Amino acid sequence: MQLSIEISKYPLTSDYIEPIKGFIEELNKEAGLHVLTNTMSTQVFGEYDTVMAALQRCIRWSFERYGKVVFVVKFLHGDLRP
Repeated sequence: MQLSIEISKYPLTSDYIEPIKGFIEELNKEAGLHVLTNTMSTQVFGEYDTVMAALQRCIRWSFERYGKVVFVVKFLHGDLRP
C-alpha cells in the first residue's frame, strides 16, 4: 500500500531553521522514499511501512536532538506526488 504524507515542523525556539533543515536531511537519508520540500511543508511518498518507519525514526531523532518541537502531519492513502 502506498502512502503520501505532508509534514510541517515548528521548533519551539528562536533558532528554528537548523532544526527544520536537520529533520529534512534525516528524511532524505531514508531509502525508498520520495521527498519533496517547499517553503511551507515537506511531502513524503512511498510504501506505507517504509514511510511510517522513517517518520517514527526521524521524529524521535528530532525530539532527542532539538527538544520541544511541534509536528503537524497529514496522511493520505495512495501515491499522490505531483
